[in-house]
Amino acid sequence: MYLRTAHAEHDIPTLQAFIRANPLGIFTTAIESPSDHFLQSSHIPWILDVSDEQSPTELGKLRGHMARANPQAKAIISDLTSGSSKDTSPKLSRDVLVLFNGPAHHYVTPKFYTETKPSTGKVAPTWNYAAVQVYGRATIYFDARAEETDAFLSRAVADLSHFSETSIMGYEKPWSVNDAPESFIALLKKAIIGIEIEITDMDGKWKMSQEMKEGDHEGVIKGFEALGTELGQVMADTVRQRGELAQKSKS
Repeated sequence: MYLRTAHAEHDIPTLQAFIRANPLGIFTTAIESPSDHFLQSSHIPWILDVSDEQSPTELGKLRGHMARANPQAKAIISDLTSGSSKDTSPKLSRDVLVLFNGPAHHYVTPKFYTETKPSTGKVAPTWNYAAVQVYGRATIYFDARAEETDAFLSRAVADLSHFSETSIMGYEKPWSVNDAPESFIALLKKAIIGIEIEITDMDGKWKMSQEMKEGDHEGVIKGFEALGTELGQVMADTVRQRGELAQKSKS
């Protein structure tokens, strides 16, 4: 991801808050395979674990799971079992990438640039969006007979369900994995593999017109507000917020 200085975000707590607010990440691996694509991606919801929530430097870990029948999972398992290792939770030799995208993004018309367009006409359309990219080393829990795999998947599924039911849905009485028959959950766990990513690098990008001239920046805000849509208002608020942060960083 191209991180232009004006758009880059490196504050770890801010990036972690973005991940928790947008937990569906695109998990990408690069694995040599005679039958599958070298690059494969899957949408996976993640739990972010951080031992010290006040730490400005701790990157943390991501926990998730994917269907065993997924071609990406098959390529992962094939790669891990091609050697002589008997480890039931081996690490992939290459780094993995998870990309988290914000739900609010929008085309920006040159008509919004009310300062530069009338004076020089030197304007071009673009797209405003926010995203966080995470790199790390992935440990894979795929041996359905191993106690370590069962323990990881049990915790991962329970934690993800609780997070989604409370933080996303806002239920005071959330659905719990324990509400389903134990035999049913046991069958589901056999059909998935667990993924734990030790994060080694994390960066974010808020491309929200914060680098534009003051008149153009205000024009983008007013332009989005004039759309009269919920998305337009969210975009306007985000452009305003990132503009204020950019101004504070200069002072």
